[in-house]
Amino acid sequence: MKRSRLFDCFAFIALILTVAPAVGAPRPNIVYILADDLGYGDLGSYGQQLIRTPRLDALAKQGMRFTQHYAGAPSCQPSRCVLLTGKHTGRARLRANSKLPLLPEDFTLSEMLQQAGYATGAVGKWGLGDRDTTGAPWKKGFDEFFGYLDQTHAHTYYPNHLWRNEKRVEIPENQNGKRAVYSHDLFAQAALDFIRRHKDKPFFFYGAFTIPHAEVTVPEDSLAEYRGKWPEPKKFEGSKTYCPQDQPRAVRAAMITRLDRDMGRILDLLDELKLAENTLVIFTSDNGPITAGGQDPEFFNSAGPLRGLKFTLYEGGIRVPFLARWPGKIAPGSMSDFASDFADMLPTFAELAGVKPPAGLDGVSIAPTLLGQNARQQRRAYHYWEAAPQQALRQGDWKAYRAAPGKPLELYNLASDISESRDLAKENPALASKMERLLQEARVESPEFPLAKKLKKKN
Repeated sequence: MKRSRLFDCFAFIALILTVAPAVGAPRPNIVYILADDLGYGDLGSYGQQLIRTPRLDALAKQGMRFTQHYAGAPSCQPSRCVLLTGKHTGRARLRANSKLPLLPEDFTLSEMLQQAGYATGAVGKWGLGDRDTTGAPWKKGFDEFFGYLDQTHAHTYYPNHLWRNEKRVEIPENQNGKRAVYSHDLFAQAALDFIRRHKDKPFFFYGAFTIPHAEVTVPEDSLAEYRGKWPEPKKFEGSKTYCPQDQPRAVRAAMITRLDRDMGRILDLLDELKLAENTLVIFTSDNGPITAGGQDPEFFNSAGPLRGLKFTLYEGGIRVPFLARWPGKIAPGSMSDFASDFADMLPTFAELAGVKPPAGLDGVSIAPTLLGQNARQQRRAYHYWEAAPQQALRQGDWKAYRAAPGKPLELYNLASDISESRDLAKENPALASKMERLLQEARVESPEFPLAKKLKKKN
């Protein structure tokens, strides 16, 4: 009896050591960089042939490259909502681009880390609540915020003002239509400043950079590399939202290379400050590429082998690059085909920070995958997305897609058909029926974001 209890005691200790590798170790800093509308195929490490991304390609070699990581949604606001709250779009507060804010009860990963003693900072596009709402970033766990509160405001790279927490910061050089100060450059500098000021305690930095989201524009020092490199068959004449552009291909490429350059500056600073070995760096994108503002994702093969672009729930709209580096913890040059998405970030950061995540999340911690402990990696029952009226669900290698309520279910095997070109629903009626049930079970109705528009009653 005593021997059995002793054995049980050792077994329990072994379990603790396996499940909580970070116990007793310094809590890592977390740098999470989110590009805007960067496609699965826009980086060299994911097959890009035309756009230079040397620092991000080096990051892939220094850490882990995920081949099956997904955004939270195929558009900006809901994708960020999933990231911050750990709930997929069948249950999240915000399920489409809107002006609605997060509410006090929408607990975020930044609130969790702030409560755990992390210094928390964010720059770039927020989009989850304006200054006087419950969703303002300083009310959702960020000690410091600098950028665009409203996602529509973020459509310009030469704004006449930005926000530093509740204070409106005027940019005199951009007043009255002038275009002198590029907002991304301000965000990159703010990122470096935040890291320098908080180097002596655990910090979480969220860089919601707006590149390469439209509008399509970039300073000349970046454009020079690509100017005239390719034919520009169509000039973008401009719109109410975006500036005109006579060389959109060259400019988009230059924007991505500028983002790559500034990602390198962040990595170099971590090395300079001797923080790299205790900092998890993640780079990803909020959704797939788009044609807005004169962009030409087809020319660049921005979605890689995937079908669809931003706003669709085909793979091209939601599967995104995901790179992770943590020297000494993440094996360099490693690759993972583990399926994950934005909802997994909150529980992942909770595990690494040594705190308990809130109940009711849809995501799971992918820390075991990052740390090479695949045997203990929990798998989700399924991944779910909705972008009314579309729905999509992935379980294992199978992906179900419905364009709208009442439309036929489409079924794809992603292991053999990454481009979703062969609908196998009719050949697999039992599986299709199961996916139908899961599509219904995965979501709760939202009065603000109904899946189907209600028909008006005729008099």
